[in-house]
This record gives sequence, C-alpha cells and structure tokens, in this order.
Amino acid sequence: MKFSALFLATLATPSLAFAPSRTASSPAVLSAATLEAPDADKIEAAAAAPAEESQMNVEKDWEVNGFVKDSDRVMPGRYNDKANSIAIPFLPRPTALDGSHAGDYGFDPLGFSEKFDLYSMQESEIRHARLAMLAVVGWPMSELLAPSWMLQDGCAPSVLNGVNPLSFVGIIGALGALGYFEIQTALRSNEETPMGKLHKNDMSAIWKYGVAGDYNWDPLNLYSSCGDDYKGRKGLRDVEVSHGRMAMLGITYFAFWEALTGHPIVENNMLFHPNALFPLLVGGYLAWSQIYEVGPLNEYPIEIRYTNEGEMKLNRLKKGLEETMEQSSESSAKVKAVLDDLDSKYDIYEKVGSAPKKLIDSVRSTYKYW
Repeated sequence: MKFSALFLATLATPSLAFAPSRTASSPAVLSAATLEAPDADKIEAAAAAPAEESQMNVEKDWEVNGFVKDSDRVMPGRYNDKANSIAIPFLPRPTALDGSHAGDYGFDPLGFSEKFDLYSMQESEIRHARLAMLAVVGWPMSELLAPSWMLQDGCAPSVLNGVNPLSFVGIIGALGALGYFEIQTALRSNEETPMGKLHKNDMSAIWKYGVAGDYNWDPLNLYSSCGDDYKGRKGLRDVEVSHGRMAMLGITYFAFWEALTGHPIVENNMLFHPNALFPLLVGGYLAWSQIYEVGPLNEYPIEIRYTNEGEMKLNRLKKGLEETMEQSSESSAKVKAVLDDLDSKYDIYEKVGSAPKKLIDSVRSTYKYW
C-alpha cells in the first residue's frame, strides 16, 4: 500500500510542471473571506470598460447619421471669456453675441439681440448691406455719367434731393421688383441647397438655421477663395458684413451731405477728381502704420502704441533727419561763401536781382501798345 502511494505521488509531480500557470494580470482573484471564485461576467465587463471609455474620448473621423465633428464646424462661446464688448469696451458684452456669427463684435448698445429674433435681424442687416454696397457705387456714378434730365441740379435723385417724373417711375419699378423678391424669399428654406447643406453643417453647434442671407448664389465660385472649410466661409462672410456696414454709413453720408449743401457728392471731392491730396493721405497712413498701431479693441482704454520695431524705426528716422539737416547746413554755408566771394568780385547779387526787370522791359519794348 505504501509503495503504491509513493508511485502515484511520483507520477503526479512531473505532470504539474506541464499544467498552465495563472498569469499575474488576470483579474480573477479569490476572496479571502469566502474563498469563492468571482463571477466570469463581471470579470469580462471590468476588462472591457477601459477600452469603451477610451473610444468615447476619441473623435471619430466619419459622419454618422448627420454627425459633424467639432473640428469641422463653428463652435459657440468664442467670446465667453470676455465680460465687455469688443466694439464698445466700456459696455458689457450682450449675452447672445458670443462671436459665433460673422461680423459679431459685440456691438448692441440698445440690446436688440436680447429682445428680437437674432436670425431675422441678421437677415435684415445683410440685405441692407448688399443694397448699400450697390448704392454707394451707383450714387456717384449716376452723378458722373447720367444725363442732366435724370438728376436734380446735378445730384442723384433721392427722397431728400427730390425726383423728377421719369426717375420716379424707375425708382418705383426697382422698389417693386425688390419687394417681390423680398416676399418670395422672406420665409424660404435653404436647407436642401448645396450651400445650405454646407451652412447647416457649419452652424450645427450654434443653431439649426444655417446662415442668414444664403441664396445659394456663387456663380464665380469665390466663396471658397479664403478656404474651402467653415473657417474660410466665415471669414468671407466677415468681409462681406464689414464692407456692407461701411457702405451703409457711406450712403447715409451721401444723402445727408447733398441735402444739407445742395451740391453733388462728386463735386470738389478728392476721391472723384485727380489731385495729390488723396495719395498723400494714403502715404501718410502707410508711414504711420509702420511705427504705430492701435491696441486690442477688447481692452479699455484703447491705446496707440509702437509696433514691434516702431520705436527703432522712429529713432532711425530722427537720426537720419538730423544728419541730413547738418549736411544741408554745411553745404549751404559753403555755397554762400562761394557766392559772397563772387559778389565781392563781380557784384552778382545786384545783377541777378535786376535781371527780371530788364527782361520785362525788353519784352514790352517789342510791342508799342503795351
């Protein structure tokens, strides 16, 4: 009996060497209190949880059921860290104007963005801006090129300047066409147009309306000239809105100037007649911008300060002017010394001074009626 037990033990000992050992990384750990093996389902769930969490934190590179990556669209809250308006730094920033839309610089001193529909106001602004950009070109061109019978004492026909019957018919026709266009497009839906789909994706993190002023009209394919992504499209809309706002100010100035003075805007205007003043102003501004710059508009007070190399350029300019003045003074002194020497010998000052009178007398002597 003892021999058989010893034989069985000898056989069992080498067989254990080929049994698979439990790895240290296995989450199956026996409970010290109950000596029960953990549930296999819990072990698998615990092992899969970190993998699922890591996948949730990774942004996917494809669209799923209309999903748009944050890196491919405008995100809200660009100005959330700014308490005051960029356009008016001493006023608080309106809540609805957070920098998500083109042309948004926080300018709303009357609080319209908090009282009215923001999309409707954007639509109204862009329509007026586009009309103003056309008008600010057409107004002076009409005064320069149109026949006199279409003008009012040389001024473009308007509500303040007055209109003649023929111009009145033309204005009514244009306003009627624009009014019809307004009715047809006021409540339109542009989500299914190619450009509307782009805008819907671009603004999907802001709202569902896309972009105000979208007529799916880009015959020259200029909309992607600043970049065929949401940044390039928003940048081009920024340019359009900025130019439109300047045009609205310009056309208002035209109308009031002519109403107050009674003279056409193109009369004695440096922008419409050849002169040296406008180039000088442009050159002066370019020279000034090489030395000075305006500080950030979101910091109050707004400062005018040196550019990166502005102070060095200004000192170099001052030094160059001082050297030039010294050299010219030395040259003037030398020239004067030479002229004084010649005058002492040949009396050139008196001869040069009397030369114009002698020339006039000789010319007069050639014609007896002078």
